[in-house]
Amino acid sequence: MNAYQPVTTDRAFLLHQVLNAPAQWQALAPFAEIDAELADQVLEESGKFVAEVIAPLNRVGDEVGARWADGAVTMAPGFRDAYQQFWRAGWPALAADPEHGGQGLPAVLEAQLYEMLSAANHGWTMAPGLLHGAYECLKHHGSDELRAQYLSKIATGEWLATMCLTEPQAGSDLGLCATRAAPQADGTHAISGTKIFISGGEHDLSDNIVHLVLAREPGSPPGPKGLSLYLVPKFYADGTRSAVVCERIEEKMGLHGSPTCVMRFDDARGWIVGAPGKGLAAMFVMMNAARLHVALQGIGLLDAAWQKADAYSKERRQMRAPGAKDTSFIADHPAMRRLLDTQRAWVDGGRVLAYQTALELDIARHHPDAARRQQAERWCALTTPVLKAAWTHQAFHGGSDCLQVFGGHGYVREWGIEQHVRDARVAMIYEGTNEIQAIDLLLRKALADGGAAFSALLDDAHAALGSSDLAAPVAARFDRLQALTRELVAACAHDKQLAYWVADDYLRAVAIALLGWAGARIEAVAGAAPDPERWLAPVRALGHWVLPEFDMRCAIVGQRLASATATA
Repeated sequence: MNAYQPVTTDRAFLLHQVLNAPAQWQALAPFAEIDAELADQVLEESGKFVAEVIAPLNRVGDEVGARWADGAVTMAPGFRDAYQQFWRAGWPALAADPEHGGQGLPAVLEAQLYEMLSAANHGWTMAPGLLHGAYECLKHHGSDELRAQYLSKIATGEWLATMCLTEPQAGSDLGLCATRAAPQADGTHAISGTKIFISGGEHDLSDNIVHLVLAREPGSPPGPKGLSLYLVPKFYADGTRSAVVCERIEEKMGLHGSPTCVMRFDDARGWIVGAPGKGLAAMFVMMNAARLHVALQGIGLLDAAWQKADAYSKERRQMRAPGAKDTSFIADHPAMRRLLDTQRAWVDGGRVLAYQTALELDIARHHPDAARRQQAERWCALTTPVLKAAWTHQAFHGGSDCLQVFGGHGYVREWGIEQHVRDARVAMIYEGTNEIQAIDLLLRKALADGGAAFSALLDDAHAALGSSDLAAPVAARFDRLQALTRELVAACAHDKQLAYWVADDYLRAVAIALLGWAGARIEAVAGAAPDPERWLAPVRALGHWVLPEFDMRCAIVGQRLASATATA
């Protein structure tokens, strides 16, 4: 099948008509002069680059993949040249500060770029995918010396970066990390240990790789409070290579174009980033940025699978559809239309939520009103785990539904749809598993303050819809979530396990409620689109096939609540 083609007009419609994004970012001093016309130019040019340079490499990335030999990793044919074009054209630097070599554009334009990149070539996009998080981490926590030497290189993408957290004995429990950081007389640290599952730990895309590594100094307390963050480059300023070795790359189910490395640090010289014992605080700046990007991966991968399935459904004839007089296209069969329109609803709604989150990131940084900044921070804190968990789940399961449209042809490699399903599976695991996202949402966010922040977020979202007829069912779902949260606050005070049992269903209920909100926002302006039916068909599918799940998820949580209350 043909390579992925970004439909930039769809994204522009959501950005301008649904979200009125230019007015939101123009209220912020750094973006006051950036108008809709400039945003459209960036979107159109980025779509062209993705379609012409990145998307055609997706197949070779999967079939040839990254190759390891004697500690060196060679990327798939064409990958290095594409990356050199990418950073030299300024694409990694869209949202970075101009003083660091960036273009100073709104974060939502960067978000749209990475969504397109992930849809076109997930494996290739893994390499630059951590640049934004590494940039923010170093910008906020690095010393003046480290920022002077590394920040512009990372901002522009000339040098790539990694996030070295996981160890063989320490997966999601970072407190078990045992990598050592021995202080040296010159103020540096000697880093020793092994890190696993390091995306892009070694490659030939860029001339240097900057590793950000969690480790602990001798005598530091056990657990997460004893961890610090260190910067270890592949090459030092004098050209010598650090004592960092790629021992092997993993053989994986998918994502063959991205090398997942086992990295060994043999007393490698590095520098602390941030304060001693505050490594997780510094690293979470990077991780939170990465989680939004993983949500965008989910949206992009689902869009790529849908695009292939939709095209196939319009060219493949099979049997007669109900009411038809002759053999019909697959797209005419209700069962297939249901599959396609439902996944389209998840893509469209996911974009509304993810793009709004990117806008809120800038509002939290730059808005002149402190209350508005706090509101934006609340939105980002509560929606990021929902987006990461729900849309990576949908990328895999919805992508599998898209494969179903092909029948047996979807199961063979010729059509390319099976690669999307394989590649999407890992997004449910990395950057914090989806189960951890659910626990984060319920325990650390919704319940921590008695449900106040979560309730305020729903009130704000409801206010954005106004008092139209479309707002009524959205408000009803929000009211039920607020009531359910209040019940959980009371019950969890007595049952310490309850929240862990219901977290996944709670997150799913929140995701569907927010998806309903996004669908209502699309429906409200669909009539202004050149092809209203393009937007209204997925909205109808949302109402028929997705939103009913909200009641089921709330009932599951309520049933567990009742059981816990009865035994209290």
